[in-house]
Amino acid sequence: MNVTAPAAAPPASRKPLYKSLFFQILVAVVAGILIGHFWPDIGAGLRPLGDGFIQLIKMIIAPLIFLVIVTGIAAVSDVKAVGRTGVKALIYFTAATLFALVFGLVVGNVVQPGAGLNIDPASLSQDALNAKTATAPPKDAGAFILGIIPTSVVGAFASNSLLQVLCFAVFFGAAIVVVGRERCMPVVTLMETVLELFFKIMGWVMRVAPVGAFGAMAFIIGQYGLSSLGTYALLIAACYGAAIVFIGLLFVVAWVYPRVPLWQFMKYTREEFLLALGTASTESVLPRIMTKLTNAGCSRATTGLVVPTGYSFNLDGAALYLSISLLFLAQAFGYNLDLGQQLAALGILMLTSKGMAGVPGSAFLALSATAGALGIFPVAGVALLLGADRLMDSMRVVVNLLGNCVATFVVAKWEGQFDRAAMLRAFAGETTTADAALEPAGTSVPGSVKAGAAVEQPPLGTSAPAVR
Repeated sequence: MNVTAPAAAPPASRKPLYKSLFFQILVAVVAGILIGHFWPDIGAGLRPLGDGFIQLIKMIIAPLIFLVIVTGIAAVSDVKAVGRTGVKALIYFTAATLFALVFGLVVGNVVQPGAGLNIDPASLSQDALNAKTATAPPKDAGAFILGIIPTSVVGAFASNSLLQVLCFAVFFGAAIVVVGRERCMPVVTLMETVLELFFKIMGWVMRVAPVGAFGAMAFIIGQYGLSSLGTYALLIAACYGAAIVFIGLLFVVAWVYPRVPLWQFMKYTREEFLLALGTASTESVLPRIMTKLTNAGCSRATTGLVVPTGYSFNLDGAALYLSISLLFLAQAFGYNLDLGQQLAALGILMLTSKGMAGVPGSAFLALSATAGALGIFPVAGVALLLGADRLMDSMRVVVNLLGNCVATFVVAKWEGQFDRAAMLRAFAGETTTADAALEPAGTSVPGSVKAGAAVEQPPLGTSAPAVR
């Protein structure tokens, strides 16, 4: 038989540079820095642009997380697997946060960023600190755990309380599994369709991302200026240096266990990282980063559980900042903490850093609670960090976001719900943003899932196919 080989598909036309979201956000960030520096009054007045964009993102976060988690659990069809994923995620989060805090203490002891400042405690005022934290009392462990359980499902969605939404979503998804996938198919199909609609809305919102990044960056520079860099030079250098080393360690972890080339992942998610830098918020990229991780081979159920939980429990960048800043403050007042005091501070920071999740001025609240418990320097001394706090946003945002992405890969691999072949296809640009995210969770390539993982299930929601 004379068979004619099919013609090769023509190469996809390259998108013009000016249409690239990464390029648009980069230009917007640079423009925001220039406006904020040369016209600070105008820059400070552009804050509504950044705040408006973040509010648009918050508008879809809670329902998107709910839909992703419920449909993911329904596809896995194994409640025990969901429980294992949650436990493994918390184990990883605890280990990562503990390491970040210890590493920050090591850096603070070596660099001594506050040595020689000799601050007089009598010159401090509590008013500035109270204005930043709104005098909110820190939560204890019990209050924090109770806060995860919603008193009202509607209230959890209305207040955008991500942990409460996650809690209800797990119960809802588990109920679907117990009642039976076939009986609940109309509900699951409806959710798949609504999820597709939310991804479409997310695409529209992302079109104005450059405007939000421009306004946020102009406000930060216009309000706080670049001149404050010199005042806190050693503290800033210590924090950013520690962040670079910590990121290097994340590269090693990502490659050694799940075999993820993290540099390619960062190239793949460069738009999300640049937007997070521009808006000084990881929350602004939560929906998109979950989609990218799902495309990159992590099951929808794992991504839906790990990423939102990590936003409260796995703040590696904030942990670095807290431990280094604590030693900075002690050294600024002329105190040298011994090993026992530093270990006590480590334990307190482990608790306060978790209990402060989602609270405005959380870093100041955590440091205030630690300073009050140690009783070595006045709590009002935490106000010394007011001038440097916003300058640390870039460090915290990048480390927090990258740490949660690595955690998702590690937990997905640990639970046997990671498809490396899908990851390589996504990195090569063969999977669009909406493709894998709208497909049923747990459809990994055979051989990529360990035995007993119970993730290879018949497709859900076949009446609402993904848009290609």
